[in-house]
Amino acid sequence: LYEFGSNNFIVGRTMDWYDDTGTDLWSFPRGMVRDGGVGPNSIKWTSKYGSVVAEIYDIASSDGMNDAGLVVNILYLTESDYGNAKESGKPLLSVGAWTQYILDNFGTVSETVVALEKDPFAIVAPDLPGGKAAGGHIAIADASGDSAILEYIKGKLVIHHSRDYTVMTNSPPFDQQLAIETYWKDVGGLKFLPGTHRASDRFARVKWNLDATPKADNSALATATVFSVIRNISVPLGISDPEKPNIASTLWRTVADTKERRYYFESAFSPSVFWVDLAELNLESGAKARKLDLSGNPILAGEVSGKFVATEPFKFLSH
Repeated sequence: LYEFGSNNFIVGRTMDWYDDTGTDLWSFPRGMVRDGGVGPNSIKWTSKYGSVVAEIYDIASSDGMNDAGLVVNILYLTESDYGNAKESGKPLLSVGAWTQYILDNFGTVSETVVALEKDPFAIVAPDLPGGKAAGGHIAIADASGDSAILEYIKGKLVIHHSRDYTVMTNSPPFDQQLAIETYWKDVGGLKFLPGTHRASDRFARVKWNLDATPKADNSALATATVFSVIRNISVPLGISDPEKPNIASTLWRTVADTKERRYYFESAFSPSVFWVDLAELNLESGAKARKLDLSGNPILAGEVSGKFVATEPFKFLSH
């Protein structure tokens, strides 16, 4: 989460994984009737906000921004433990719908935290295609610069809520990431920073670079700055460890401008960046869900809202 100018905020992330996630972009309007995707006990809701999202495997919203400027990013976390959902007695929500539930229902971080502190649902997390556990934690940020980290540890939801929490990576859980930040802050990044592709090392590098980078005074320079920071900690193609999904090649990057409501996408397999202006999408209630097909890694550039095509929405991960 990067601040520039006068109270303007941009969020960048990388998607690192061991195989092709088949990611496409989607626009979802307000007024969509939704459910948690895991059968008759699923939680139900109607979307209050429209959004643009990047999905994976046609089963999960993994990243996105809504038309209130709320940004949600889910990252893999080995230590995730959602508890026994069926024994909880609560309405159920697929982990693949967790990001979308937040984007659909809330406009600010504070609003999200207040609602989710009540623990209104239990997460169901079947294995992903390929057999990997669908364990993840979520970072949320809004147009005011507020942010929070949501994790399920030992079966319990843990919420870290502070405007100071500007970086999140994969493992370890966030409380340990804060301890890593404290250690490397004392060392000083101009003297030495850890250089491996481990998530904890990348956390230290991106945190130091983010704090050290001068604050831009316009959105174009701010966007370029955020891209430069997340490219710096991206993992080259071909580097992965199937036994440790925390170490995997960077497949794509996103940058979300919370004030301009502009969502940038950069594939590691394409030589160009493109973006979506949410104001150019039809997110009114009654509009159709629309998809931007990215199969085959098309070379796109500039604003692409006109290339989205009405498509039946994907189903959330359920088995």
